[in-house]
Amino acid sequence: MEVRYASSPEEVRSMDTKGLRKAFLIEELFVPGEVRSVYSHIDRIIAGGAMPVSEPIRLDAGDELRAEYFLQRRELGLINIGGAGKIAVDGKEYALRTRDGMYISRGSRDIALSSDDPKNPAKFYFNCAPAHRECKTVKIRPEDCQSVELGTLEESNHRVITKYILPGQVESCQLVMGMTQLKPGSVWNTMPCHTHARRMEVYLYFNLPADALVMHYMGKPEETRHLVVRNEQAVISPSFSIHAASGTRCYTFIWGMVGENQDFGDMDGVAMSDLY
Repeated sequence: MEVRYASSPEEVRSMDTKGLRKAFLIEELFVPGEVRSVYSHIDRIIAGGAMPVSEPIRLDAGDELRAEYFLQRRELGLINIGGAGKIAVDGKEYALRTRDGMYISRGSRDIALSSDDPKNPAKFYFNCAPAHRECKTVKIRPEDCQSVELGTLEESNHRVITKYILPGQVESCQLVMGMTQLKPGSVWNTMPCHTHARRMEVYLYFNLPADALVMHYMGKPEETRHLVVRNEQAVISPSFSIHAASGTRCYTFIWGMVGENQDFGDMDGVAMSDLY
């Protein structure tokens, strides 16, 4: 588990491309037979990927958490973006197709991840946050989730937002999580953009061919920066930062938020005229 410290707006202002990528970009999440994760001191979120192949792999606390087990004081949201797989939580097994998700409660001791077909392994992407209470562990199917269609092809932002974990649907302590899929011909997300000072966010971009990329825009509205992001890479977005992107083609991304509240609509909008 890699540990990253928080960066202030003043620090971001002075960063070059290498510094921005080191602080905010997670480049390699899915390695065969491994769990890769980043512990961010921004609201203490953990963003990670697990790619089991021939053998199951487990989520362990490691030295970084100083916990008896991974979810002793934490909750976890997970979405499979690879082939079919399974998750065993304290011995109870759940089958996950691609795009299926899970919410796993604080207090779950043994979490084992496996793939049905080693030639087409599952890719489990997860966000994990501190939790002060236990909620119900539940499998999440996208067809059962709240979805909303937004934008237009004329504005290049026609997209479907699917909300996996949020109050009133799948309860959690603080984690909110979902997926946005852009329609063919659309390349923009979250524009006009916003910030939300009361919580941070992590984006995982995927469903991109090898020769495609996404330009992720970040920073304070009056002093923006960008990151070049490729398939199955993630970006940590601090609460002071905008988080928008344009791609060389349509793409899909998973968003996860932790912080002060779980109100999906709690955003501070930024007018297009105020971006620099």
